[in-house]
Amino acid sequence: MNTFNVTELQDGFFFTEDLFLDKKFILLTPGMPITQNFLRALRDWEFIKIFSEGRPTNDELERTTITISSDTFDHEEHNKAQNAAKNQTEEETHSDEKVNTQSLSQVEKSYYEYQSFIADVYTRYVTKKELQPQIISDKVKELCDFIRDNKRLVLRVQPSQENRDKNYLVVHSMRSTVFAIVIGMQLKFPIHKLIELGVSCILHEIGMVRLPPQVYMGKKELTPIEKNAIFTHPVISYNILREFSFSLSICLGALEHHERENGAGYPRKLEKEKISLYAKIIAVACSYEAVTAPRPYKEARDAYSGILDIMRNTGKQYDETVIRALLFSLSLYPIGLYVLLSNNKIGQVVDVNPENPKYPIVQLNGETKPDGSPRIVETSEYGISITRPLTKEEGSTLIKR
Repeated sequence: MNTFNVTELQDGFFFTEDLFLDKKFILLTPGMPITQNFLRALRDWEFIKIFSEGRPTNDELERTTITISSDTFDHEEHNKAQNAAKNQTEEETHSDEKVNTQSLSQVEKSYYEYQSFIADVYTRYVTKKELQPQIISDKVKELCDFIRDNKRLVLRVQPSQENRDKNYLVVHSMRSTVFAIVIGMQLKFPIHKLIELGVSCILHEIGMVRLPPQVYMGKKELTPIEKNAIFTHPVISYNILREFSFSLSICLGALEHHERENGAGYPRKLEKEKISLYAKIIAVACSYEAVTAPRPYKEARDAYSGILDIMRNTGKQYDETVIRALLFSLSLYPIGLYVLLSNNKIGQVVDVNPENPKYPIVQLNGETKPDGSPRIVETSEYGISITRPLTKEEGSTLIKR
């Protein structure tokens, strides 16, 4: 496969073969034109190289030839390729079951240890006005490795209501950081960017501790005065992080996480490319966490409804690339969700299908294989599929059994 520098790409050209981001993720199909918006997106996401078996050209006659060829390809070979890919996915799924060395209870224990670390960071700032950038960065690197090794189990951890009530900022920061790092991994961030993103997300609410606790811990809807106080927290967070010499990109992630693509956010009403990369990701991670988390004055949405809310992107608030990354990381039926299958069996989503977020991997409830391992089903369009997600009440009943 040939390698091309992003700086070599020209507006109006197209590739004669598929154009890939990482030798697996297709950016453009043959004949699709390279546009200024496409080039700007690659620069914004700081991608340097792309890959293709073909070559760039602007020959319109060649584009016509490519279009005709794509309409008359060998369907038998295509079907063989699809079956081979399906078999490979099945093998990888079964392999993953065998090599997974940590149980959910072990992962939960580690998860709450990281959450305790975040609580200590906030407590240290409140009591001593101290933040330790290097220690926080080192811990976030550990967290990135932990999530990479145990993603599907980490995403199944659900903090208790009691835990939320006592440590709202900490629980919110922890869950948002998990979602942000997962998105960053989906976007193929190098480790140093994942660490910066994680640090920014852990500390994006640090400014809240300068506000009266009843503003963010209250059991009723905010008054106009309280809402105005909340609007100041991104600026306070930014100033705190700058005071402790965190990098500018980390500080901007905290400052701009309430900015929106349509310019309707705060504190500066920035739009699109003017919003920093980390802030775009934290905005989606933070919003998804908030909509699926119970608060004293509102009911939490289930994970399925939450992902649909983000995908609808009402008012075009969020970056579409980040939304897509969240969807492919969690699937349309997010990991941890209980679902009713088309064979009338109940299961829990335990992993994503990297080819199609509509058809995740499901673990059947109460069923095991002869070797004692859980029975796993790969949902699909023509096989077993998901009929509907279970309600929160139905899911809670299953957990208590």
